[in-house]
Amino acid sequence: MSRVLVVDDDPNTVRIVTVRLQSMGHKVIGTVSAQEALEAVATRGNPDVAVLDVSMPEMNGLELLQKLRAQEGLGDLPAIFLSARVLPEQVQAGRELGAVYLTKPFIASALLNAITEAVSPRSGTW
Repeated sequence: MSRVLVVDDDPNTVRIVTVRLQSMGHKVIGTVSAQEALEAVATRGNPDVAVLDVSMPEMNGLELLQKLRAQEGLGDLPAIFLSARVLPEQVQAGRELGAVYLTKPFIASALLNAITEAVSPRSGTW
């Protein structure tokens, strides 16, 4: 299955998404900040897909995705934004980055389908 990086400043959301994805066989790294996510990728390796909250303190999900994609081997990292922010300009900003944009509360099957569509087999360790 896929290696999924989950980043949300709400620990409950990280836990719910992590449990759901792990139950489907995915390997998950869940973090509650952009900085923690960058450190996890540096130490654990590149994810196959990132599930990111848009609104987070210090660095938002859009900025985090750009930083992740600037790293070696992640230029085409598929991303899915999970956000309670539904202003058209925010949705458009996510889509301009080539990401899927799902709103909270999210439907688990929609997230799982988005991950399945976003990833292809990649090599690496986790």
